[in-house]
Amino acid sequence: MSQTQINFADIQAETPDLEQITREYQDINNALDRALTRSDREKALQQWEDLRRRLDTWGAMTSLNFSQDTTNKDYQQAQKYSDELRPKLTALEVAMKRRLLNSQERTQLESILGQQAFSLWSADVTTFEPAIEEDLVQESKLVNQYVQLLASAELEFRGETVNLSGIRKYTEDSDRQTRYEAEKVRWQFFSQNQAQLDSIYDQLVKLRHQMAQKLGYENYTGLGYKRMQRIDYTEADVASYRDEVVAKVVPLAQKIIDQKAQKLNLERVMYWDESVFDLQGNPQPQGDHDWMLKQAQQMFDAMHPELGSFFAMMVAGDLMDLKTRPGKAGGGFCTSFPTKGVPYIFANFNQTKGDVEVFTHEMGHAFQAWQSRNLPLIDYLWPTLESCEIHSMSLEFLTWSQMDKFFGDDADRFREIHLAQSILFLPYGCAVDHFQHLVYAHPEATPQERNQMWRQMEARYLPWRQYGDIEYPAQGGLWQEKQHIYCSPFYYIDYTLALCCAMQFWVKAESDFQGALTEYIALCQRGGQAPFQSLSSSANLISPFKSGSLADVVTKAQQFLGL
Repeated sequence: MSQTQINFADIQAETPDLEQITREYQDINNALDRALTRSDREKALQQWEDLRRRLDTWGAMTSLNFSQDTTNKDYQQAQKYSDELRPKLTALEVAMKRRLLNSQERTQLESILGQQAFSLWSADVTTFEPAIEEDLVQESKLVNQYVQLLASAELEFRGETVNLSGIRKYTEDSDRQTRYEAEKVRWQFFSQNQAQLDSIYDQLVKLRHQMAQKLGYENYTGLGYKRMQRIDYTEADVASYRDEVVAKVVPLAQKIIDQKAQKLNLERVMYWDESVFDLQGNPQPQGDHDWMLKQAQQMFDAMHPELGSFFAMMVAGDLMDLKTRPGKAGGGFCTSFPTKGVPYIFANFNQTKGDVEVFTHEMGHAFQAWQSRNLPLIDYLWPTLESCEIHSMSLEFLTWSQMDKFFGDDADRFREIHLAQSILFLPYGCAVDHFQHLVYAHPEATPQERNQMWRQMEARYLPWRQYGDIEYPAQGGLWQEKQHIYCSPFYYIDYTLALCCAMQFWVKAESDFQGALTEYIALCQRGGQAPFQSLSSSANLISPFKSGSLADVVTKAQQFLGL
């Protein structure tokens, strides 16, 4: 279907007023009270849908503006207002979800909205009571403090001032001394801000524990799983999956590290050597930001007309912010504006191969959001997060055949390194997840004890790791650079679960590229209409929770890497 071009500058998001929103909810409730027919109910539900889309668009815009410039006073103010209003909006929304869940007309409502919405809402209603309203505001404040602290980093390196995104190109340099010195400078920032980093996290852990207890959970883990809307697997499933990674993946990861030592002529791979794989250093994209966008257009055109026209629309609508700059939050993400049906990509290019990886990753999210933009319910526009990450990580692999457009003769090396890094990522992702399970099981732990927990995780999942005299991570502080641990608890194992699925797409694409791409696009179109394991099996992928799901991928990766 053709669609009018939407430009970022034209997207308006009105700031909501609590009284007005409360009145709108009252109107919807009244309409449901009066509803006698299916058609009456559909009309009332549509009113609620429109309201949620407006609020979501405003929330996305407010958060994006703040990320684009964390130093802007107006954006800070708007974010603060959003953080304070959100729990009150959540209270109204949860009350509506409770009403629908307990409705005598539930069977009819399920036939209108779909079973999956009710499963998601059953999780949502256990994550909120007015008693935690103030706690939620405080949680947002602490998270924003952390984001601003990291965004404020000004690192002096060899006569240049860079932020935490900008130093990355030096930590990946082909010269070993440069990598070492860059890591020293990077971790100095964390060392100088240790007291604040420890304090913010300590407050977050205790606050989250307190919220969980108010809501009747033993500790935050149960609440964390419900907040992530995990409805088709449990903590026990995740624990046995992590065991599988230790058994199947860690031995291959160790071989990759040993092979790296040989290629780099090193007796032992140190922490600052982990980012490179041979003496040439990592391949780099052969042009700047504007050149990359031109190459990307050619890449997507060559892959599939749907991808090509979608990317052209994103460029024409100015729906991407990819350049790093002072005051801009770190990392990359994709958000969307449901009133307009368009996604938006945020990233921090730093002239490394990571630019291509982050870009194809976020494009996977954006493409899925676009493919499912016409689904009738806001709850289905995105799936739950572990399913979202299948779309992003799979596109990283499905674009492999086009990598010569960015890396020229280095494309083969890029593919080999991307695969090796993916294998190495699985144990790291499990370490981050397992660490958080320990943290929230022991909310009373001191910062030193938490660092000790992290060192235990490294011993289990990353046994090769050696920090030498870079003291901060050697003492167990590495986890503090991982934004997800502070900002989105328990959202990290999702990447590894999705990567198990994405690598299955890679195996398929090696033998039948068009077939794999067709299945991928069909998966994107389903959005969030089903939970994780149903979505993965609908794309003929084996769930990571099924024993043996990793075997095929590990064997294939081992062959590809000549190990």
